Amino acid sequence: MMKWVFTGLIVCSVIFGMFSGNIEHVSNTALSECSKAVEFILKIAGSLCMWSGLMKIAEQSGLTTKMSKLLSPITRLLFHGLNPESKALRMISMNITANLFGLGNAATPLGIAAMKELAKDRPDTRAHIASNHMIMMVVLNTASIQLLPTTIALLRLEYGAANPMDVLPAILISSFVSLSIGIVFCKILNRMQLGLERETR
Repeated sequence: MMKWVFTGLIVCSVIFGMFSGNIEHVSNTALSECSKAVEFILKIAGSLCMWSGLMKIAEQSGLTTKMSKLLSPITRLLFHGLNPESKALRMISMNITANLFGLGNAATPLGIAAMKELAKDRPDTRAHIASNHMIMMVVLNTASIQLLPTTIALLRLEYGAANPMDVLPAILISSFVSLSIGIVFCKILNRMQLGLERETR
């Protein structure tokens, strides 16, 4: 889906550039931004490697287990029926922790690991369908509350923001609202699905 979105943006840029007489600016910008994109990827890759390594150390040192227990009241409520001692729940807890600190790049591999563990619990007959736990995991990872938006602050500092953290109140409010709505809708649709399954039996 995203490839069509980006393809459409590129085509629209070229078309508008041609009709407005600014096609040379479009081509110059495309060439100059390529190097900036590579620099940005390298910066993000370095951060991703560092935090992935730290999360691996945390897992081997037992910190993930402690974080899982600390967040267990929340995760048990959201992931009802999931084994509290499972690796999936530990990965979910670390994903939530990484997102709380605004480390989206570190949260991504943890989220992928959690999804792989959750996929193991699906029956073979529904292997191609996301489970309710997997859907909830996507909601938590996408609309996460960020107490400390580290990545955003670093990017704002990189581009000359005088106070990189001044967006914190807006981020807290928007992330809390989006997460709350996502969880509510997820629970409502889950109940509707259970009701339909009972009716068809």
